[in-house]
Amino acid sequence: MELRNKSATFEYFIEDKFDAGMVLTGTEVKALRDGRASFNDSYCLIDRGEMYVKGLHISHYEFGSYANHPPVRDRKLLLKKKEISRITQKMKDKGFTIIPLKIYFNERGFAKMQIGLAKGKKLHDKRESVKQRESEREIKRYLG
Repeated sequence: MELRNKSATFEYFIEDKFDAGMVLTGTEVKALRDGRASFNDSYCLIDRGEMYVKGLHISHYEFGSYANHPPVRDRKLLLKKKEISRITQKMKDKGFTIIPLKIYFNERGFAKMQIGLAKGKKLHDKRESVKQRESEREIKRYLG
């Protein structure tokens, strides 16, 4: 099961990628296994040496009881101190932001989030991405 942030590669140039663990409740994990998450307006930030993802919407688990989670809340990401300091150094450069790229479950069953250190694209860059995507589709049509 893998949930992707489809707009991330369209809106940003991804410079570097990191895999982080997520601190979740039980109903959040079950909702993610059902594929019920939305990356709209989500981003990551570093606060006092710890990384959090803000704006990630994980829908209510339909079979959850009174212990169901709030859909939008700050969720802590688990990274090594070296990785956080490396990200902090790059964030000092102008124009960089941290965005969630995908949520997946590893072979041990833990929920992980791939985050990317990204720089925003200009309008002409986005047009170039659309042209490139369409040309790849045309090539696949002719070959496949």
